[in-house]
Amino acid sequence: MMEAGIHFGHGTRKWNPRMAPYISARRNASKGKQLLIVGTKNKAADSVARAAIRARCHYVSKKWLGGMLTNWYTTETRLHKLRDLRTEQKKGRLDRLPKRDAAMLKRQLSHLETYLGGIKYMAGLPDIVIIVDQQEEYTALRECITLGIPTICLIDTNCDPDLADISIPANDDAIASIRLILNKLVFAICEGRSSYIRNS
Repeated sequence: MMEAGIHFGHGTRKWNPRMAPYISARRNASKGKQLLIVGTKNKAADSVARAAIRARCHYVSKKWLGGMLTNWYTTETRLHKLRDLRTEQKKGRLDRLPKRDAAMLKRQLSHLETYLGGIKYMAGLPDIVIIVDQQEEYTALRECITLGIPTICLIDTNCDPDLADISIPANDDAIASIRLILNKLVFAICEGRSSYIRNS
């Protein structure tokens, strides 16, 4: 764990005093639930997308759009539009349109795919949200708190552990640290899903 850089990276003057009890805590994340993994900073984005795909979870690895969860009706409308445009493109109908209209719809599809591609099959609000960087994803965290959605947060020494339901203390600036934690979470999610299926 030390090789992966999980040890805390912030100077003591930036530490949040409420982090003290979490320095060597260990938590478990599993069960048959719909999960959303959020990590939009450049260091975490690729790791988040890969981990979510491996664990068959939804993910947001680009910009978090404000109201993505609290304004679910609008998000759902955008997801329907994304699915419709993808269907039209696969059937070749976009190519039959005038060039200007086709270019506009293709740009719209690209934009929707960029920001909503990781949640395109999400049918409703997630049961649990995993947040890679509490400071960076504060808007997503506030939306989860507002809706009462449990959160699992990777928190560094400058974060507030009281905001998360389950806190995983780690260096959220080191890529190796993020990958290690995500790998452990993916393993726990897969284990939880397989035991859920066996017991059903």
